Amino acid sequence: MRGNAQYAGIEPLRGPVNQAAVAFRKELAAAEPRQVDALVDFANRAYRRPLTDVEASELRGLYRQLREQDLPHDEAFRLTLARVFVSTPFLFRLENTPGGNAAAPVSDWELASRLSYFLWSSQPDEELRALAADSTLHTPEMLAKQARRMLTDARVRRLASEFACQWLDIYGFAENVEKSEEVFPEFARLRREMYEEPVRFFEDMFRNDGSILDVLNADHALLSESLAKHYDIDGVSGPEWRRVTGIRRRGRGGVLGMASILAKQSGAARTSPILRGNWVFETLLGERLPKPPASVPELPDSVPTGLTARQLIERHSSVRECAKCHTRIDPYGFALEQYDAIGRLRERKTDTTTKLVDGKIIEGIDGLREYLLKDRRHDFVQQFCRKLLGYSLGREVQLSDEPLLEEMLQKLAANGYRFGTAVETIVLSKQFRLIRGKNDDEGR
Repeated sequence: MRGNAQYAGIEPLRGPVNQAAVAFRKELAAAEPRQVDALVDFANRAYRRPLTDVEASELRGLYRQLREQDLPHDEAFRLTLARVFVSTPFLFRLENTPGGNAAAPVSDWELASRLSYFLWSSQPDEELRALAADSTLHTPEMLAKQARRMLTDARVRRLASEFACQWLDIYGFAENVEKSEEVFPEFARLRREMYEEPVRFFEDMFRNDGSILDVLNADHALLSESLAKHYDIDGVSGPEWRRVTGIRRRGRGGVLGMASILAKQSGAARTSPILRGNWVFETLLGERLPKPPASVPELPDSVPTGLTARQLIERHSSVRECAKCHTRIDPYGFALEQYDAIGRLRERKTDTTTKLVDGKIIEGIDGLREYLLKDRRHDFVQQFCRKLLGYSLGREVQLSDEPLLEEMLQKLAANGYRFGTAVETIVLSKQFRLIRGKNDDEGR
């Protein structure tokens, strides 16, 4: 009786509950067309441009077809959304190529994507989309203004990781670089922070329009407590990263003193003046060596007892077939021998005095830095510009780009080598704003 009484007490609620359920189902059914409209609007953003009438009609038609096959709304919606994510306009950045040989301006929508993927490695934000919709992005004044805005945005961190770290050959350092656990047990704990340092350094340089010469000559670093201890730098405590100044006197400053660079260009258990020297030669100065002869003997993974890494390399480089190349790259590596294979300053004083191929005598990181900044500044800046231009255009730099590179060099020298000057010169160039015709073999 008590159970029946309780059930009877609920009975008066049955009608209102059923009515609310019917109303809710009607509301859901009424919302379905709006949700399909929202899906089509999302496709506009996913395709980085407005959909054509045909594309919008095809998406709506796919949804209707799925519903006619008795699929519920949620499943039909998910399958239609999946179609957006596997479509060519989403997966590829497509641009309309004019016929013939003549170049033509890209559309404002295409320009918005070029700018956004250059500086943010991502699709355009709402401000860029609004300017593209109004066809006002392509003006030189607006392009320069948007580039400056985007460089101050936190999303420029992606330019630091995608451009700078790829150029410096440390991309994926935290996952891909291994060291001997027996010799360097602390490396596994520190390698993510080692990689974070250059990312934060370049993000700071980009957002604050720093000089590209700071890549070599900075007297500051962005450090965590653990990394500061690794560098034997006092006064850094707590979990947050912070800017530390006056570090050149501590053997740091710029990329030459970063643990990620020094560790990547080393072996698992020892340093490698050859790798470090070749990195300076190719990555920073843009020069190239021929491939070594097949008969060149392999160097041991560890330094034999009684020798230093430098002495091991000098013996190897004395072979006549090897000497021609090694005299060009080894001295750069010898200048960095004050650092071990994970970027620490060595406890014992190390001979870092070396003679370059041009006869100049340098000593240690300070001597190498001064040489690069004074004797090889043009080569370094040119290499930076070449790498940045190639990254921005998504292709190899070509002979036809040489005038633009020269313009970048001149404008940088006249404007304190500020990074924003290089970016503005690129985005206002014809290479960035135009697209070549279908019959032009050189491409973009």
